[in-house]
Amino acid sequence: MTHTCISVAGQKGKAYALAVALLAAVASGAALSQAPAPIAEIYTCVDANGRKLTSDRPIAACRDREQKMLNPSGTVKARLGPTLTAKELSQLEAKNKAEQAERARLEEEKRQDRALFIRYPTESAHQKERSEALAHINLVKQTAIARATDLLAQRTKLADELAFYQKDPSKAPPLLQHQMKEVTEALAAQGRFMADKDTEAARVNARFDAEHARLVPLWRMAHSPPQ
Repeated sequence: MTHTCISVAGQKGKAYALAVALLAAVASGAALSQAPAPIAEIYTCVDANGRKLTSDRPIAACRDREQKMLNPSGTVKARLGPTLTAKELSQLEAKNKAEQAERARLEEEKRQDRALFIRYPTESAHQKERSEALAHINLVKQTAIARATDLLAQRTKLADELAFYQKDPSKAPPLLQHQMKEVTEALAAQGRFMADKDTEAARVNARFDAEHARLVPLWRMAHSPPQ
């Protein structure tokens, strides 16, 4: 009988110990769940009044200046620039676009300079092409001058014939009047054509002058002895 009592008492003791252990585990888990989460990073800056500020989030008082983002160890993780207004952001974007456009323009100029130098490796090659371009224009213009000279001779002849009807031009034959009109219009067209050729020659010279100015430093660099 006594043996049975001892066995029951032992079982009760084991149950009690198990309950205590379970309660301790639950309490420990609750404590862990309630523990504050570690700070991922720290923000720090010096405000307009010279005060050093620290926070676990970006600091509003330092929107106009740089802020440092620190690791928990205190090392700098990142740097945050000033927070810009909409107007300032727009101005910054415009400035960046202008700088990008300028860089693109300079790169394009370099590309064009390289192509220009490949085409004209020497000054004589450049001058030769200028002379050939102007010679072609002049040849076409000389043909127009010859045509204009012929038209002038025709107009002089027609004018002499029309002089007979000077007192009463209405009596001049219609064919003669028509021929005079055609020659006069053709002569004017030749004059405009020659003026266009003069303008074209000026454009060619201007183009080659601009190219020459860009090529001179390239020629100098290409033919200068290595330092």
